[in-house]
Amino acid sequence: MGHNQETSVRGDGKGELTPHKGLGLPDPDSHRVELQRNGQPNVGFVVCVWPRLSETFILNEVIGLERLGARLRIFSIKEPKDRLVHAKVMDVRAPVTCISIERNKKAIWLANIRLFWRQPVRYSRTMLEAMGYGRLRVVRRFFQASYLAEILLREPLTYLHAHFAHTSALVCMFTHHLIGIPYSFTAHAKDIYVETPRELLRAEAKTARAVVTCTEYNRRYLSTQVGSAGNGKLHCIYHGLDLSRFKFCSARALDAEPPVILSVARLVEKKGLNDLILAADILRQRGRRFQVEIVGDGPLRQSLEAQVRGLGLNGHVRFLGTLPHEKLCRIYQRVCLFALPCVVAADGDRDGIPNVLLEAMASGVPVVSTSVSGIPEVIRSGAEGLLVPPSSPASLADALDRLLSSPELRERLALAGRAKIETLFSIERNSAQLLSLFEQVHFAFYVRGKWERMKILYPCNDPGIDVRARGPAVRLKSSIEPSHSSNEIALGHGSHAGSEIARRELEGFGE
Repeated sequence: MGHNQETSVRGDGKGELTPHKGLGLPDPDSHRVELQRNGQPNVGFVVCVWPRLSETFILNEVIGLERLGARLRIFSIKEPKDRLVHAKVMDVRAPVTCISIERNKKAIWLANIRLFWRQPVRYSRTMLEAMGYGRLRVVRRFFQASYLAEILLREPLTYLHAHFAHTSALVCMFTHHLIGIPYSFTAHAKDIYVETPRELLRAEAKTARAVVTCTEYNRRYLSTQVGSAGNGKLHCIYHGLDLSRFKFCSARALDAEPPVILSVARLVEKKGLNDLILAADILRQRGRRFQVEIVGDGPLRQSLEAQVRGLGLNGHVRFLGTLPHEKLCRIYQRVCLFALPCVVAADGDRDGIPNVLLEAMASGVPVVSTSVSGIPEVIRSGAEGLLVPPSSPASLADALDRLLSSPELRERLALAGRAKIETLFSIERNSAQLLSLFEQVHFAFYVRGKWERMKILYPCNDPGIDVRARGPAVRLKSSIEPSHSSNEIALGHGSHAGSEIARRELEGFGE
């Protein structure tokens, strides 16, 4: 792939943004004006692994953003190892670059030497910060960040967004320290509850322009962990589904075949599958006809299979292993119920809102889950599905028995579940929210400078803030209201959230 001219900026250590100096590169302002005219920033999407079968939510997000016209480039921190990948990966237009240490040892080493030569003080300060956390993996992310920083010196990317706080956000934070490019990140589950120490999470939130998470439950937790570093930055944006991929099929009648109870999960502790197997044993003792099918693989497979054999459930519980997503979508069409009895694992790990719950609901399958984490945000028990306490096989068996006994309840929950997904979890709605956030923080970062003085007027009647704007703000000038003077420019989004982001970013840069 050919490289374009430099377009990123870095700080001078005093809060001002300056072009890279001493690199023989042009001033990036002309290209930045073009970005604003086109309406959206060029975003580098930094992920742990691309592609990854278990992270459908990231794939959906990328596809949704591209459908809205976003220009993305994907950076994968690790080598992909999945034997199967989603067919939808072929729909992604964004170029992909793997920056793993294993694949790029020499290139990363040389990039670090060159970056130290160009910016010895900034490089050394950032490296010392990385070493100060006392974790080898953090230092490894710094070396990868230096490699990414050098790539960005030649690429027209003006913004980074990371998925997961424990790997990708680290790379973005160090890249920001090295060359000043703004970034945001999405926090999920294990990365914030287990993998990322509180001081590191706070540092990431402090330098990020926005912190996104996929549940209100997570947002509240993050607020307690990062404190003032997250003021005005924490946003809940749910994962979205491409509903065209999930055909709604009304509640299935129980015919001569045993009704199928489906579960889809990585075979790990937090999915609670041992409780599902115990619930199946209870149902069998009650004389119920059923078949449990478990799709997925993981470290607990052997112990779960041993549990099934020990209870004599071989004829009632089947492990199907990992399946292509297209085949899973067809399975949704034939099953009777979906069960995922999530728990909080011994190490604190837990789900946010499992994507497979959303997929089952979108397909018209009545769902049973637990009241863990963000699950009650999508399922109100008795309304869009049934919720039971975690680690309660008897309660789970009762809920499954209730649904197997009542076609009317299955039909009602199936209809309400699909309606909930269409309302809150469509890929169009949630990708638009994320893209709007990108645009707002991108504007707030790049509008600072010394070229001209303007007053930003907020549509929600906030008081104006005087700032110095760097370069002609083409995108904003297109929305100037005729009644305003030439130095009064209105934000185009008209949202209170946009005003607050702009206020936070611009305060202190006007003098």
